[in-house]
Amino acid sequence: MTESSSSTPALGTESTSTTAARDLADVSAVELITTVSVHLLSAAALRCGLAEDGEEHQDLDEARAIINALAGLITASAPDLGNTHARSLRDGLRSVQLAFREASVIPDAPGEGPGEKYTGAVT
Repeated sequence: MTESSSSTPALGTESTSTTAARDLADVSAVELITTVSVHLLSAAALRCGLAEDGEEHQDLDEARAIINALAGLITASAPDLGNTHARSLRDGLRSVQLAFREASVIPDAPGEGPGEKYTGAVT
């Protein structure tokens, strides 16, 4: 029996996972957290109906889950991000929290909206 393929990459080539790991190692924690947060902000805004064809993509259950995750990430990482980055992300978070509140047919009680257990009541 001969082995025609190997799980080890050929000399001079790198596996995709090795390349991805090296690429991630070159990215600072602040940049990674900020990038993920911006993606979550965009997804939350879309699910709150803020896109050009917003009502087509509006899904407040999905928006709530995304905003909760985003609020936890921003709150937990704020000390490491520094004031400039954290302030911008908090502003974006507050914007999607308010958009969620406006889009809700039955509004949450103050302090009970998405992410508010991490950020406090948004008004």
